[in-house]
Amino acid sequence: MIDEIVEDANDRMGKSLDSLQQAFAKIRTGRANPSLLDGISVEYYGAPTPLNQVASITVEDARTLAVSPWEKPLVPEIEKAILKSDIGITPVSTGDIIRVPLPPLTEENRKDLARLAKQEAENGRIAIRNIRRDAIADIRELVKEKEATEDEARKAEERIQGVTDARVAEVDGALAAKEADLMEI
Repeated sequence: MIDEIVEDANDRMGKSLDSLQQAFAKIRTGRANPSLLDGISVEYYGAPTPLNQVASITVEDARTLAVSPWEKPLVPEIEKAILKSDIGITPVSTGDIIRVPLPPLTEENRKDLARLAKQEAENGRIAIRNIRRDAIADIRELVKEKEATEDEARKAEERIQGVTDARVAEVDGALAAKEADLMEI
């Protein structure tokens, strides 16, 4: 039972790390990346649909994304959706293809984005610590119900703390890599 709790905590912490990586992908760097447009939805036959399901998104060059809709009538809808999004980029339509030029980042923008990355990393650490807290509470509940001994509980808590430390170190490593990527000119 204790092993299941530790395994579950490890799996949930891994999912928190995956979520952090997705959040980092949405923070733009100096280079064009199709994942910048991941959170954008387009009205498609009356239903909001993710942009990547109605168009192909490719990297044209280091600072330009090309969005090719599968249906020509979607071009103005996609433009509106990109303009309304909070990424602060203005698309340029050439009829069939929408080009999304990414302006170079200023030093101030880089610092703001680094601050945002730190905030996302802290949210990831908090999520991991909350999972640790829940797992330890589950183990203490087992001890209270006499399904595990105090020694087993103490060893399990140490294992959970070890997993937590490793996952927090992974968060710190991902943050350092993202900051280095952001500050690269």
